Formats: sequence, structure tokens, C-alpha cells
Amino acid sequence: MTATDQFASVRYIVDDVQAAVDFYTTHLGFTVNFSAAPAFADVVRGPLRLLLSGPTSSGARATPEQAAGVGRNRIHLIVDDLDAEVARLREAGLPFRSDVVTGPGGRQILLADPAGNLIELFQAAHRSAPAPTP
Repeated sequence: MTATDQFASVRYIVDDVQAAVDFYTTHLGFTVNFSAAPAFADVVRGPLRLLLSGPTSSGARATPEQAAGVGRNRIHLIVDDLDAEVARLREAGLPFRSDVVTGPGGRQILLADPAGNLIELFQAAHRSAPAPTP
């Protein structure tokens, strides 16, 4: 297995790399994989590698001016107990960008990192087991 098989990587452009590292490691269970702050760092959680690119990083410099703002894309983190996670993160003073939304697949809420990038916290709906066939 090669390093590219181990992670799915997502790049977030951030204003302050260290603030982003602190946010993801303190509140969302990521660990630092590599840091070249203030330009760049990457943090990992399971198979997700989140690339945090500051204003002086090559990743940020390659972004066209018209695409420089925070987008509607987001990473999707599965949690076991959404209500407990929301309570824990509200207690820490973190900014939510939506209320809890419930749909057929489960419940979700949007949280913002220090640069305004979105994180979706998602709890899957409980599905009843199918009845055994006779």
C-alpha cells in the first residue's frame, strides 16, 4: 500500500494555520501529521488528511481571486451522538452555522473553523434490522 492509498486529502485555505491546527486537534479529534506553520500543516483523522494552507502556501497562491472566498463545500465527520457533540462544542464556544437538520439518512449540523470553512457533523439514522426470512 502506498501513501496515496492511505488517505483521502482535502485542502482548506485558512487565514491562520496554527489556529486551524489548534481547532481541528483540540475539538475534532485530528492529529498533526506535518507542520510548516505559518505556511502549511496537515492533520489527519482516520483516512482523512486535511491540508491546511495559509496565505503564503503554494496551495493558497494557486487559488484564483474569484475563488478565494470560503465555499459551500465541507468535510463530513460522522459522530455517534450528535447532541452530545453539539453540547461539547457549544461549551467550547465554537460557532455553528446552522441548526440541527433531520432527514431520512440522519441528523446534521454545520460548524465553522477559524477561517470560516464548514464542517458537517453527521449522525446516521438508526435503522431497524430487517425481519429474518423464514
